Amino acid sequence: MIPVLLCACNTTKSHKVLSFFFDGVPEPGAVPVEQVGRNNRKGGATAPATASRYREHGPYAAKQCQACHLKATSRLILPIEELCLSCHSLNVRKKYLHGPIASGGCKVCHEPHGSIHPFLLVSEPKEFCLHCHDANAIAKSDAHKGREAQCTMCHDAHSSDEDYLLK
Repeated sequence: MIPVLLCACNTTKSHKVLSFFFDGVPEPGAVPVEQVGRNNRKGGATAPATASRYREHGPYAAKQCQACHLKATSRLILPIEELCLSCHSLNVRKKYLHGPIASGGCKVCHEPHGSIHPFLLVSEPKEFCLHCHDANAIAKSDAHKGREAQCTMCHDAHSSDEDYLLK
């Protein structure tokens, strides 16, 4: 059984234990933390990752591990496809769902504990979509000719009633 100290206030002990089991656990106090601000999802610009700092997911930052995990374990209290939606409102009743959303894969795009990127994304927003979507195929589309904007300026990253997840 994993000791309860994983979520205890002693961050040095917690860090030692977590680092033993997981790669990439940030050093206590080594990275500044700021509250993640909600952005205007209808085309608002996000700050570039170079200007951003490490942000922690609210429950993780508040050491409320039991909001997502069974006490003293790494097991989730709900299946991942239900867990995120138990706190985050997302309209999944639209005509088109983004692939990861349809399969309950929030973690494909978002880090559950923290990230240096806006919205806890796993990588830089400007190139983010190109991890899965082919840049050459996108560039061939007339709708994308001469466009340098982030994908989310025109496309909803989660769901839409319009083709191609257009807003």
